[in-house]
Order: sequence, then C-alpha cells, then structure tokens
Amino acid sequence: MSKLSRRKLLAASLALTAAGSVRGTPSPGPKRWDTIVVGAGVFGAWTAWDLRRRGQRVLLVDAVGPAHARASSGGESRMTRSLYGADLVYTRMAQESLVDWQWLSGRAGLPVLHPTGVLMFFQRQEPFATRSIEAHRDLGLALEVLDRPALQRRFPQVLWDDIEFGLLEPRFGALMARRAVQTLVAEFVAAGGEYRTAAVTAPPGKGRIEALRTRAGDLLPAETFVFACGPWLPALLPEILGTRIFPTRQEVYFFATPPGSDRFGAQNLPGWADFNGGDIYYGFPDLESRGFKIAHDRHGPRFDPDTGDRQVTATGLASIRAYLDRRFPALAGQPLVETRVCQYENSSNGDLLIDRLPGSNNAIVVGAGSGHGFKHGPAVGRYAADLVRGELRGVEPRFSLASKGSVQDRQVH
Repeated sequence: MSKLSRRKLLAASLALTAAGSVRGTPSPGPKRWDTIVVGAGVFGAWTAWDLRRRGQRVLLVDAVGPAHARASSGGESRMTRSLYGADLVYTRMAQESLVDWQWLSGRAGLPVLHPTGVLMFFQRQEPFATRSIEAHRDLGLALEVLDRPALQRRFPQVLWDDIEFGLLEPRFGALMARRAVQTLVAEFVAAGGEYRTAAVTAPPGKGRIEALRTRAGDLLPAETFVFACGPWLPALLPEILGTRIFPTRQEVYFFATPPGSDRFGAQNLPGWADFNGGDIYYGFPDLESRGFKIAHDRHGPRFDPDTGDRQVTATGLASIRAYLDRRFPALAGQPLVETRVCQYENSSNGDLLIDRLPGSNNAIVVGAGSGHGFKHGPAVGRYAADLVRGELRGVEPRFSLASKGSVQDRQVH
C-alpha cells in the first residue's frame, strides 16, 4: 500500500471514530481507560501517542478536532530549531524531537517536515548568539556561522546591509502544523488508541478525579487524566491557571512570490528569523506554493480563542509590509495571498508547563507553548507520559506550576 493510500485509510478511520462519538453511538474500547488526554493539539497528541506506545488504553478527546482552525497547533507551518541561547533544556528537546518529526514525516503522504534549514541572523554580537554557538559546540551539534559576505553570496534575495552575521542550522526547518497533528492522531488511532470529539466540563476542584463529564452529559472514567487544552486551559481551570496563562493575538501573513522565479522557494532559502535585538521577525520560504510567510514574534494583545476577531489589522499589515520591503526588496509590492490570526498561549516567562494538577493525585496539566512549543511536541509527550506513569527520573523545575507567575516577563526566545 502506498503512503498516500495508507494516509487516506488512517484519515478515514479517524473521521469514522470522531463521527461515531458526535452521533452518540458507542465507540469501541474499554469502559474505563488508563488515561484520558483532553486536547488534541501537538502536546496532547504526542502525550496520547507515547502512552499508547507504552501499552496504555488511551482516549484522546477534543472539543472541535485535531489541530482545528482556532487551535494554537492549527495552521500551516511552525519552525523547528535548536538555537536557544543559554536555554539548553530547549536546545536538547528540539534535537531530541527532530528524530520523531522525521519519523512522522515518513509516515505521512505529504511532508510533515521540510528540512529547509533555519537561519537566524543578527545586527550585532548578542549574548543569545554567543551562547547558542557555545551550546552547539559543547553538544556537538551542526551549526554554520556565516559572516555578511557569506550571507550575501548564499542568499542574495535578502538585504544584509545592517546584518553582521547569521547562524544556520542545516538539519532543521519547517513543520507543517495541521498535517503533523492530524497525521499523528491518525497513527494513534491505527495503533489502537481512541479519539472522540467531545467538549468536557471542568474537573472537580479537589481530590482524585474519577471521571470527566462532557457537555452532552456522558461520563468518561479513567485512572489518570491529562489536560492539554492550550489557550482554553484558563477557562477549564480558572482557579489554577486563570492568572498564569496569557493567550495573545498573533498575526501571520503570506505573500505571493514573483512568477516564474524560484528564488524564494524552499530549495533556495531556509526558514529564517531576524533576531533584531530580541524583537524577532520570522518566516519561511514559499512552501508547497502557499506563499512567503512572515510574522512578528512580539506578543500581541490579550485574546479570547473562542470569540476573538481573526481578521488582521491594517496597522499590522502596514508594519509587516514595511519590514518585508526593507529586508526582502524583491518582494516589495507583492500581493498578499493569505492571512491568519492565531494565538500564543504564554506562561509568564515563556517556559513550558508540565506538572501535576494541584489537589489531585491522578491528573497533570500540559501547556504554555508560549509561541515556541510546537517543535518540542515529541519531547513534551514523553515527559508528560513519564509523569503520568510515575517513571520520571528527574523533574525539570522550569516546567513546574510553581515557577509560573502572574505577570508577563518573557525570558525565552
């Protein structure tokens, strides 16, 4: 069977499982699961997959669907990189996760990972760059340091006049977000996991959780529970996370590339990030003919993932066009072909959240991707699964709930 045929079969299996749940017909599987994972985004899907891989009976639940249009894991593309300055925990997680993304890409009918390489460039020597170079050297990771003449020779599509140097990671690139999550959930179902489309209500405030109740009135019992609900975590767990998770509004733009030219295609330009003193712009070459992607990494205003307006603003578009015209002059005046408004699900400092739910001995919470978490999905899933099963050899203090404050002060880029 071809990869594409297999992908269609798995997708059909997933669709049938979800549809059966929506109609209220019984889904196959045990009456009581080992673990129920709430939220079929990148963190929930990889957690469910890893638990199933270890032999657990797992139910994965999502209110809308895997990587749906409003999810932080939805949309076209996400960057995978291991450039993290002194934050070695994320450098290691990105490297560890890359192998899993390569595996998943091999299982899909279309690429999950486009290994375009990732280029981060700097106007001056920055501590972030210095520490990234040191980390890659100490860990034996591939990294090219390119001065301005080298950048001009290799990537003449970009205006480098104010750039001192760049750091190129050749093994990384773009993850096709929606495709990645939907492929993984299909693999999870094919491996014997169960998926349902259902909206759950808030769990009991204290004590052991025996079951979750859906808005349709069904009870879903399990031994353990994982809440990986992205920007919906504050609404589901308001007393615990209402002041510790900050969803922000983020605008993303895609521009047409010049007809008949492949200068801005994936074969000639890597994924890129302009560090810009920490006020980062980033984007991708034209992937799968969807257009040249560009976004500003600065946190936007607070955002409600259910009711927030998902049209880009005139101010945002004007700002992005000004940057595009300056840095990529051959794209000046090119048509805007697509936009997207998504959200970052930020913690106070940008660190991820993977910890036990206070007051419960059989539930954990996973989230706070903070705009950089997607790439770490496989490593997050393993860590969360270890925590669920009591197999975690060492706890990372930065992932704890106790380390999350109530005032935004971003430290991770």
